[in-house]
Amino acid sequence: MPVISTTAVRRTALGAAGAAVAGIGYATLIERNAFVLREATMPVLAPGSPTLRILHLSDLHMMPGQQLKQQWLRELDRLEPDLVVNTGDNLSHPKAVPAVVQSLGALLARPGLFVFGSNDYFAPVPKNPLKYFDKDHRRVYGDPLPWQDLRAAFTERGWLDLTHTRRDLEVAGIRVATAGVDDPHLQRDRYDTVAGAPNQLAQLSIGLTHSPEPRVLDRFAEDGYDLVLAGHTHGGQLVVPGYGALVTNCGIDKSRVKGPSQWGAHTQLHVSAGIGTSPWAPYRFCCRPEATLLTLVGAPPKRPAADAGHGISASQAVAR
Repeated sequence: MPVISTTAVRRTALGAAGAAVAGIGYATLIERNAFVLREATMPVLAPGSPTLRILHLSDLHMMPGQQLKQQWLRELDRLEPDLVVNTGDNLSHPKAVPAVVQSLGALLARPGLFVFGSNDYFAPVPKNPLKYFDKDHRRVYGDPLPWQDLRAAFTERGWLDLTHTRRDLEVAGIRVATAGVDDPHLQRDRYDTVAGAPNQLAQLSIGLTHSPEPRVLDRFAEDGYDLVLAGHTHGGQLVVPGYGALVTNCGIDKSRVKGPSQWGAHTQLHVSAGIGTSPWAPYRFCCRPEATLLTLVGAPPKRPAADAGHGISASQAVAR
């Protein structure tokens, strides 16, 4: 049996410690400020519809002094989205409302929808990171945050608060039916207040929730919504290459922790990985902070039932 020298053990330990320090430094100092715009195309409109561009923002977790984040957000208006959707957790400090409003800037003059998350209502508090692996842990909330001021700033500029509300609007020539719930992470969702099929005259229906809890997604899907937008997960925040996110911090599975996916037979889901982090957990690894530009397009026309199964393979059917 080979003898391992004390020097070799020491070198291995020092190498592992050095790698850990480097990883923490990268996740804290570099990646959490490496903002990126994601783009996704989602076929949720009727065939032949004009495209609709939605800028999905979530989880800003703004602190007053975060100049890099604020500057990056100000530049997003150049994308000229048709609609801006904000799915909550804008604040991490009681004096951050002006920074959020100034950062969003010209985007607030565009059509917009929003719901709030837990960190619009309560300041984040330090907690053991292992609690994220226990979905049933007791939640501790920080001091109240000035969500009323943020709501007033958004609504005065024309954005629609969808908290337990249904609203119809026209965006880029498309009639859109919308509804939203308060944050399921705080058990504040009351879906019955918006229950029922969306307006059948609408060409698109959108549901909003901060946390993508299955109980809420199921209700939107049962009512026939085309698209549900959510945030909260931070994309897992810490992602292991080759494995994926360690946690989702909610009830959805890790395959849906960020980006587009299907929920049920009809409804499309988009979960934003978010733009910020809690000030008590200021790191991201293999999960850059993001906003997403969603391009909604017409779904491919469905083949008539009589056209199926007439001597063509599955790959030929797709090609058709």
